[in-house]
Amino acid sequence: MAPMMRLVLGLGVLVLILAAVALGLPAHVTVSRSVVINAPEYAIYPYLNTIRRFADWSPWVARDPEMKMTYSGPPEGNGAKVEWESEKPSVGSGSMQIVESEQSRSVDLAANFDGVEGSSSYQLAPSGAGSKVTWSFSYATGSSPIKRWKGLMLDGFIGAEYLKGLERLKAKVEADRAPTARPIVVQPPAPAPADGEAAAGGETSVPATPPGAQAGGAQADAPPPPR
Repeated sequence: MAPMMRLVLGLGVLVLILAAVALGLPAHVTVSRSVVINAPEYAIYPYLNTIRRFADWSPWVARDPEMKMTYSGPPEGNGAKVEWESEKPSVGSGSMQIVESEQSRSVDLAANFDGVEGSSSYQLAPSGAGSKVTWSFSYATGSSPIKRWKGLMLDGFIGAEYLKGLERLKAKVEADRAPTARPIVVQPPAPAPADGEAAAGGETSVPATPPGAQAGGAQADAPPPPR
């Protein structure tokens, strides 16, 4: 058998093996990452439901500040859409469009990451004194072996970006809610009043006259003895 024929047969066998393995891979893949933010759900919700604020914490903007972002539809809620395009291969292009929102609880989106289409969502839930925010992406691979292999790599491809974005969101929300620092003015202690000076309350302190002494300091004459 010619070497070229052996190579073709070997590649054919490899493809069959990969296709057979792909049948055992899940037909639906979900990638999610979470972070706890020191803020109530109602304070975080506008950052997620207002699509034009996505640039404030997007992990892809952090990777490529020069990326082009285009907004369409309303600024927030159902129909709001953002599309991005970058010359950096690690960022690529993509889009997200809000399809449903529930006040202070969730935002559902249709997402596309470099041709990988699926559904994405933000979920808000109480967590101690703050709120837990979960960013998820779901991908239906169907029966396509290629899509199933893509699904297998999604966690490593998207999971790290989602976590980075959530950490940026946490920093942004907590910084916006931090109280403005004011300088502390320390007043010097007031000097203790000297004898004869005004005391607290505006009164004048005068030393008491010793018994038997007159205003001039002379000793008073003793009364004559009785007869």
